[in-house]
Amino acid sequence: MTLLLTVFAAVITTAIWYQKNDKTMNLGLLCWMFWGASLMWLVDAVFEYVELKAEYFTPALEDMINDSFLGLSVIALALVIWIVVLLIRDPKGVVKSRLKK
Repeated sequence: MTLLLTVFAAVITTAIWYQKNDKTMNLGLLCWMFWGASLMWLVDAVFEYVELKAEYFTPALEDMINDSFLGLSVIALALVIWIVVLLIRDPKGVVKSRLKK
């Protein structure tokens, strides 16, 4: 589930980045984070399959729920990092203008 969730997030973010092609919002950074997480979970899935063989394709419901929470946590962490980077770089000058008031 973690792999599936991060791949969906990566594909959606990449589609938005490709459509908008707006460098001010740093969507490329978010794409890299999601694709990196997807690659990490893919490697984890391969090694887990090598270890568990056929049992890998029949996970317990509890394992699927735990993996879903982990995948959503990874997506949330990437979004938080992206927002912090946006606030620090302040590409549109919104934070700077609010602090001056």
